[in-house]
Amino acid sequence: MLVQRLGAPSDFDPLLERVRDARIVMIGEATHGTYDYYRLREQVTRRLIAEQGFDFVAVEGDWPDCDRVHRSVVGAPGGLADPLVALERFERWPTWMWANAEVARFCRWLRAWNLERSEGERAGFHGLDVYSLWESMQAIFDYLGEEDPASLEAAQEAYRCFEPYGKQVEEYGMASRFVSARCEEEVVRLLARTREQAAADGPDRFSAWQNAEVVAGAERYYRAMVGGGPESWNVRDIHMADTLDRLLDRYGPDARGVVWAHNTHVGDARATEMAADGMVNIGQLARERHGRDAVALIGFGSYRGTVVAAPRWGSPAETMVVPPAREGSVERRLHELMPDRAVLVFGGEDQPEWVTGEVDHRAIGVVYDPSFESWGNYVPTRLGERYDAFVWCDETTALHPLPALVTPGEMETYPAGV
Repeated sequence: MLVQRLGAPSDFDPLLERVRDARIVMIGEATHGTYDYYRLREQVTRRLIAEQGFDFVAVEGDWPDCDRVHRSVVGAPGGLADPLVALERFERWPTWMWANAEVARFCRWLRAWNLERSEGERAGFHGLDVYSLWESMQAIFDYLGEEDPASLEAAQEAYRCFEPYGKQVEEYGMASRFVSARCEEEVVRLLARTREQAAADGPDRFSAWQNAEVVAGAERYYRAMVGGGPESWNVRDIHMADTLDRLLDRYGPDARGVVWAHNTHVGDARATEMAADGMVNIGQLARERHGRDAVALIGFGSYRGTVVAAPRWGSPAETMVVPPAREGSVERRLHELMPDRAVLVFGGEDQPEWVTGEVDHRAIGVVYDPSFESWGNYVPTRLGERYDAFVWCDETTALHPLPALVTPGEMETYPAGV
């Protein structure tokens, strides 16, 4: 195991050397509301794009919202001149995950970097998630209305199937358990039509296809969600892994992508209790599909600090105090052993027991109650198997949300809101 103190930009050199041959680099976060994680992740990602030729960033966010950001950062026709404006249009709670000053700074850098290059060399920004059923449906209507009016009927049939449930599509999932309320056939027909369109070249056709995949994934997700257990989590992460693979195919045979998501999605689920519960995640799926040498998984963690989160689902965000990590956790051990900031690159024969054995590892979602620290908020983890590298920040501060018009989001499964 290699330990490098972080201070100067060059201190990430050992990490960049470790991921040099990877096709996919996934960079996590132990919370969705910590400035330090976003800022350091940005620094690594800039270098991956500028020095190693990575082609896109794919985040744990909705495809339509992120597509507005993508069009801005690549300078697409009709795209917004300032990515910050695109980020301010995020409406789904929790908006602060991506509508924050830290992401805006990265996206402004990415646009400036891109505009100095030809269209074929520009790096994209995309959403992996499954939630945006209505937004994706509207995007399909907009596309088909201009490009393929004959296919509008398939989209309208799918829309009419969901329409009785309004925006509360959780009710669709509940109804599908007890009555013949499934929209699966209509969605499959819609997906087939947009896949045919996507066979022709063009970013708009690909985006329409991806929006249809979101509608199909959302239909499966809401049916699975009401049943409880791991199935809805798995539907979501499999959808994100499939989206990542479609992006790699879209960008070409030599394409390379960076993923930004919570540790709980990025770190290999097989090295945690998630596997015993029947859960998978995108880190595990990427390793299985592409091979371990082609995938680098990077986690984050801290001992104490502040974070932006909400006390309950759908409530306003707050800046909360993250108390010192509990006894026996990996965060407590790193607090005792490491510099204030360091990057750990795993591998070799000299790894200590707290890297190879099972140790509690903190995970904070968008919903957080610091009083649960004594018994919750931790995932038993074999750190050296879950990640290829780990970025340590002893004390962290909250990120800076942008103003946003918030609408309710969908309930999540495990842990709260990741």
